[in-house]
Amino acid sequence: MAPNLVRRTRVALMTIVMFGIVAAFLSPLVQMTLSSLKSEQQVTQAHSPLLPSDPRTFTYQGERYDVYRVPVDGAVRDLALVDKGRTESGFVDPARPEQGLITWQGSWRTLEPSWTLAPRWSNYADVWSLIDFPRLLFNTVVLAVVGTLGTVLSCTLVAYGFARFRFPGRGPLFTLLIATIFLPVTVTLIPTYTVFAQIGWVGTWLPLLVPAFFANAYNVFLLRQYFLTIPREMDEAASIDGAGPLRTLLSVIVPQAWPAITAVVLFTFVYTWNDYLTPLVYLSGQPDLQPLQVGLAAFNGLYTKNPGYIQAGTMMTIAIPVLLFVCFQRTFVRGIMSTGVDK
Repeated sequence: MAPNLVRRTRVALMTIVMFGIVAAFLSPLVQMTLSSLKSEQQVTQAHSPLLPSDPRTFTYQGERYDVYRVPVDGAVRDLALVDKGRTESGFVDPARPEQGLITWQGSWRTLEPSWTLAPRWSNYADVWSLIDFPRLLFNTVVLAVVGTLGTVLSCTLVAYGFARFRFPGRGPLFTLLIATIFLPVTVTLIPTYTVFAQIGWVGTWLPLLVPAFFANAYNVFLLRQYFLTIPREMDEAASIDGAGPLRTLLSVIVPQAWPAITAVVLFTFVYTWNDYLTPLVYLSGQPDLQPLQVGLAAFNGLYTKNPGYIQAGTMMTIAIPVLLFVCFQRTFVRGIMSTGVDK
């Protein structure tokens, strides 16, 4: 019994610790969700609760009065303040107004107001129309989908070449490719912009889409490491059956590498979806071509006094990447864990 008790205690403690970590990690998302349902008054009002709520009021004899939480006879009751006084005030019970005034001794200013839940779901509809959300969403989806397809296609071909073919200079070339990971984007930003400006691509989607079809070091490394875990005997068997290199890639390698490919898809899609700097540089003068991140940044500058609108726009922007990760998280984790091999 003692070993079982110790084991159960450890499992319980570990569960509590992990639950605390997950709660701390998700707390900003919860706060953002609740803020997106608040009006400007709810955000700026003093002592407002965490949930989107309005001060409760009650109409008595044609007049509207604020409702407070009043300690009466050892219990806290929600009463409407109809007669304010310094040391003595008159209240009415909204549930039984026919009972008349209830005299309470004390300063009403020390009482806490009563709140009623009042989420502003209209924030999402307002943001949808104010920033032309459908147009920005369309631009973002096109950039993310085309960029992801180009990255997956090019990185798969390059990784397959490094994993399966032997050619002069393969080692130095792969080392040079991996070394580009340490090259900051800001270092290449000005030279790249100069090249695209010279060929007339600035102000179009081409600088954002075309580079995706030329692979990148991180995803090539990720796919190559996974391809190395696939036995070469399967390639040889396909070759005996008459399959060429491309046929082997499509029929043997790709069907077994879906976890790694899914990881690349998620990485690329989320990165392209959240990219702000590159679209800002190349599409600053083209609002009709800008994605959500750039449009949302401009929107935030116009509505700084209404955080509910800003948080609603943010929630609408991150919804698709979050759903995508939730749907493919198992395959994603499997692809990441399977690439850490010693080859």
